[in-house]
Amino acid sequence: MKLLEAISTYAGKYFAILVILTALIAYLIPSPFLGFGSYITILLGIVMFGMGLTLKATDFKMVITHPVPVIIGLFAQFAIMPLAAFGVAYLLQLPPALAAGLVLLGSVPGGTASNVMVYLAKGNVPLSITMTSCSTLLAPIMTPFLLLVFAGQWMPVDAVAMFMSIIQVIIIPIILGLVVSKLMPKTVEKSLNIIPLISVLAIMIIISAIVAGNRENIASAGLLIFLAVFLHNAFGLFFGYLAARFLKLSVQDRRAISIEVGMQNSGLGVSLAKAHFADPMTALPSAFGAVWHNISGPIIASYWASRPDNEEETTNLPTNAQSATIRK
Repeated sequence: MKLLEAISTYAGKYFAILVILTALIAYLIPSPFLGFGSYITILLGIVMFGMGLTLKATDFKMVITHPVPVIIGLFAQFAIMPLAAFGVAYLLQLPPALAAGLVLLGSVPGGTASNVMVYLAKGNVPLSITMTSCSTLLAPIMTPFLLLVFAGQWMPVDAVAMFMSIIQVIIIPIILGLVVSKLMPKTVEKSLNIIPLISVLAIMIIISAIVAGNRENIASAGLLIFLAVFLHNAFGLFFGYLAARFLKLSVQDRRAISIEVGMQNSGLGVSLAKAHFADPMTALPSAFGAVWHNISGPIIASYWASRPDNEEETTNLPTNAQSATIRK
């Protein structure tokens, strides 16, 4: 078990590098990874099950005790990102499949790795965890609705079918994780340190399958996809911070909201694209997002961590540090 915990810690620490290497290997040698495509939904369900195992009632405490930052953050999450995706798609004149895929990336909830990035950035970790949890639970309603509104002009969207998919892939695994955690707390407690390893492996396999299966599309449109994902992520980070600053939230809250808004659940985007769109290129923005978000996240976290904080912290960060690390 100690060996697995050490490997899990290593995998979490070098997650971005591992994802990049996986994507490069899958691109250069695609054949070993092509068979993984049929397991994407199952793998994402495993990641969400792990999230359910780590969820606690305290993760939702801020909704009651400090609702304003949570509400602002969630509004920014589901307003800034789909609007930014829509704007970037028009700005770059993306093909319909890529445009719909970028809007899909902008309509999914926040990614779980954002909690670790907020901790490293010396942001408000409890707010980050609460936003991730709440946006994930809101996803069955918000993601199909936003995709229908902003991407319906490029590709047909079956909002009801997508609602059911998110329930099956996200909500049911999380509920199962909560139930298992409640029924077997001691067993779950012993296994928490290896959950990051399982999540990292699942994301690596998902990325390898998408890259391997779209090698030709990446070769022809890779630069355009990267530029779209780069701009989308940058808009999310910038305007997420700007919105929190405009509403005079603390520095810690601004950092948390910025990172939460900018880092999406790319795995869910890949799974939904594969399940609901015939064109495989629809999954590419989310696949690229899974790589780039785990590069930009550490960069901005390192930048903020090195800057002095002139405002008093409103929350006790160390108390939630372990939870944030596990959530990765």
